[in-house]
Amino acid sequence: MWWAATIPGAKAPFDTAHLRVYYPAAPDGSDRERLSGVMAADAEGAPFPVALIISGVNVGQEGYRWLATELAAKGFVAVTFDWVGTLFGGMHGITPGVDLDAARPDGYGKRPTCPSLRPVLDALRDMTGPLDGLLDLDRVALIGHSAGGTVALQSARFVPEVKAVVTYGAHTMVATMLGWPAGTVLPAQVDCPVLLLAGENDGVINGSADRYGEDPATRKDPITRTFTEALPPGPHQMVTLPGANHFAIVHPVDHTAARAFLDREASTDPAVSRETLSGLIGDFLHHHVRNEPC
Repeated sequence: MWWAATIPGAKAPFDTAHLRVYYPAAPDGSDRERLSGVMAADAEGAPFPVALIISGVNVGQEGYRWLATELAAKGFVAVTFDWVGTLFGGMHGITPGVDLDAARPDGYGKRPTCPSLRPVLDALRDMTGPLDGLLDLDRVALIGHSAGGTVALQSARFVPEVKAVVTYGAHTMVATMLGWPAGTVLPAQVDCPVLLLAGENDGVINGSADRYGEDPATRKDPITRTFTEALPPGPHQMVTLPGANHFAIVHPVDHTAARAFLDREASTDPAVSRETLSGLIGDFLHHHVRNEPC
């Protein structure tokens, strides 16, 4: 299904997020289904918890389709979205949305740094179609990649529906341009379980070290620092995938966008990495969102 959300405070025409919603379906072979292309939801598993997938900068939502369909097959409603908004330096592109003032020393921890979370979830409450009455929007997971993971870690506790956060290739180290000392890791704004996923061959994170006033040759891995320094007490987990790179969670990778040119080569078959990611994320969400044993 497709839907849309208006982002308050954004200036038209850059004020609309376009959502794609994946759900467990029950094909019935009816003329209505044949003519509309819309299948009924499989209500047996309802109400469905929602997994909101938050993209990295300039990574189109189609790159996470593989994960969304895997999660739908596991009994979740998975949502991806494209918001073409304002990036750093006045450029425009696909963004999860970053409130820079909320990430500065005098604003951090007072409100979410991601302005898209609330309007996207509110739009799902208003969505019509085969999922009418079948969504459990009090059980939401955030799954963020790269910058999308960072803003999820910085924003989750301000969205009480969020019961779990999963990130890939993301951390809470903050740029010195925002007024923070070099090497600062911000405390994550979460009050739920967190799964931090990382790739052993991540070239994008290493290629961004100067943003944080660090030397990439000598600094400690910022994802590890996030796990050990930024998270409050809780049943958190961190997993590093052998041979996976920064874009292991994206398929197919669009080499004309984002910063894929910074990444290192994957030394593990990307299909194997995606299978591992699907299993880890599915198990984590079943346990912490559905309250089922792993």
